[in-house]
Amino acid sequence: MKFFASGLLFDNDGVLVDSHAAASVAWKIWCTEYAPHIDWDRPENSGQRAEDKVREWISSPDLFEVANNRINQLEQDSANETVALAGALALLTSLPADTWTVCTSANPNLGRARLLAAGLPVPPQLVTAADVQRGKPHPDPYLLGAERLGFDPENCVVFEDAAAGALAAAAAGVGLIVGVSEKALDTEADIVVRDLTGITFDGEELVIPDRIRLR
Repeated sequence: MKFFASGLLFDNDGVLVDSHAAASVAWKIWCTEYAPHIDWDRPENSGQRAEDKVREWISSPDLFEVANNRINQLEQDSANETVALAGALALLTSLPADTWTVCTSANPNLGRARLLAAGLPVPPQLVTAADVQRGKPHPDPYLLGAERLGFDPENCVVFEDAAAGALAAAAAGVGLIVGVSEKALDTEADIVVRDLTGITFDGEELVIPDRIRLR
């Protein structure tokens, strides 16, 4: 498949890096302390900012600051366990400068730490949870990512694995939503690929090998 675009916008967790094991440890501890009734590891919770889930799950608004600081610290402590997903390093290091960025729901320190732990480059236009008023599934992260690259959203391609992220990309009006992993089969992505292996982009033409497509 070939698609013409100006910029690429990547979600991080589940697309570029595997941080699930690290996040699992952190959120299990946090839920035990603040929300024992919550099963955090559900698809509908993926791709959203930690602060938004904390607000939703705590028993009292008075607990927000301490509860939010707690999950931020727990996730930061386990960030070094993050690893790159297939094809991510080869793709990112091949891309022309200023044609791509990462739009993550993680806070700035965590987003950078996970990229670095996985051995991936940190783009100067990185968008994190702290950069937007509203996180995914709202369009704000992808609108800001396109703006920082200097492109219209319709000229950008988003790579996502989570339903919330795909909804955010669609609301932002991007040209193409590429779902990554089998998990993305349950999203509104336009196409779905197994991973990023073999994908190329020269600043104009995005090429996605048919062999990695799941849908």
